[in-house]
Amino acid sequence: MLRGLTSFFNRIVQRYLPDAFLFAIILTFIAYVLGVLFTDSGPMQMVEHWGTGFWDLLAFAMQMSLIVVTGYILANSPLIKGFLQRISTLANTPGQAILLVTIVASIACLINYGFGLVVGALLALHVAKRIPSVDYRLLIASAYSGFLLWHGGMSGSIPLTIATDDHFLADILGNVPITETLFSGMNLFIVLILLVTLPLMNWLMNRSSDDTGTIDPQFLNAQMVSTEVEDRDVKEDMTPAERLENSQVVSLIIGVLGLVFITLHFVQNGLDININIVNFIILFLGILLHRTPRRFLNVLSDAVKNAGGIIIQFPFYAGIMGMMVASGLSEQMSIWFVNISNEVTYPLFAFLSAGIVNFFVPSGGGQWAVQGPIMIPAALDLGVDTAKTAMAVAWGDAWTNMIQPFWALPLLAIAGLKVKDIMGFCMVILLWSFIPISLALLFF
Repeated sequence: MLRGLTSFFNRIVQRYLPDAFLFAIILTFIAYVLGVLFTDSGPMQMVEHWGTGFWDLLAFAMQMSLIVVTGYILANSPLIKGFLQRISTLANTPGQAILLVTIVASIACLINYGFGLVVGALLALHVAKRIPSVDYRLLIASAYSGFLLWHGGMSGSIPLTIATDDHFLADILGNVPITETLFSGMNLFIVLILLVTLPLMNWLMNRSSDDTGTIDPQFLNAQMVSTEVEDRDVKEDMTPAERLENSQVVSLIIGVLGLVFITLHFVQNGLDININIVNFIILFLGILLHRTPRRFLNVLSDAVKNAGGIIIQFPFYAGIMGMMVASGLSEQMSIWFVNISNEVTYPLFAFLSAGIVNFFVPSGGGQWAVQGPIMIPAALDLGVDTAKTAMAVAWGDAWTNMIQPFWALPLLAIAGLKVKDIMGFCMVILLWSFIPISLALLFF
């Protein structure tokens, strides 16, 4: 059964799923038409909403571009290469490779989603180099499947938002500690079940697959460029500028300054692991581990090639979000699910509504800003636990990320694949994960 299901989804996505850029354009058309048909916004108003919101994700696009660029740079430093290679030796067969990458990526995403995306993709490259017979598409899909866990982990934007003082719903929700969200029995149940079953599901898909996709050796070698510079290649009669470029002292000084700031950050803020501090850590570790500015810059020129898709596609998603929010379309979707719910089914319908809205507003924090003011008052009216409602929205956001290319772009850029290469496998994970998540929302 699993073989047939996997083969079916792979055939469908290979035939009908367009490139991630065209997927964003199609979602733009859908949001525009729905806004015109189901809201008070007219055709010209929807265009205005789209254009006004188009640049709202510039800061976030830069963050995700840096995740790809700095992750690539760090991974190609001699020390990290050796570390990832040692981890990759834990797998000796294609099945073990799938299990290893899924487990490591899942745990890393529980720590921090940006960290998890980079670690999963980079480990997959090293594993693929050791075991070239592994289905490379499934290997990368396995790395991405770990991202399903992010909103139930320590970087989950919704539970962390409502745990902070003076958040935008504090007047009706109060301060909700993470003991009631991330460390609730419901969330721990979902996380534990997925930690155990995701590697098994990916392993079973590997056993069930008749068609395998192997990695291009030339691409793999290009992604793992050699950063070793022999002493004999450094000229003795260098200019002052060239001496600076090849100076280990320069990298050491700026790297130490970076480490001092990182230390201060954690001393002052505790375990506040956000996307900015992750990028900061990866960047300055890369500077230190490459030892000279010239070695760092040599790898940088290759790294930036991987960020093109993110740079051009994120503004389109910002435009989609602009249409959804400004027209009230996302609000109407949420209200519809509220109206068909009761005190038992409400968490499940909150989860489903969040999954649908996530296609058009693929940002956990942005989605909570849209749905939170609707979902929390409705939960209070129905007598449903508000912390559970918040986590239902969080898991809905995480759930449909499995078939929403937005978050896969950094990983795909590093892996050198298209969205259609992994989405058939991710569809199977989407269907499976619905079962433990919905059971927890209904019965916990």
